[in-house]
Amino acid sequence: MQFQFNTDANIHGDDRLAEIAETIVSSALGHLTSRLSRIEVHLADVNGAKGGADDIRCTIEARPEGMQPQTVTHFDANAEAALRGGAKKVRALLDSEFGKLAKR
Repeated sequence: MQFQFNTDANIHGDDRLAEIAETIVSSALGHLTSRLSRIEVHLADVNGAKGGADDIRCTIEARPEGMQPQTVTHFDANAEAALRGGAKKVRALLDSEFGKLAKR
């Protein structure tokens, strides 16, 4: 599985943050990673310098092999919390999608 990490101009996306993002998302997805060709994670600070509650947006796009890309978005107060929330959402979405395929 290929992992791609992006940030906007308001979030300093260094190697440490990229490593944290990959660890959080990969561990949340667990065994599902073998069924994915790529994961793209995008972090953005929607309010920029103004600040505010829950202004970090984490968008995760999972590309399951042989299926359409699946995308989730989660807003939270900081980057790690946004990553954890987004990872939980994408796990639930993929569990649901793969479950539908297994029923066929």
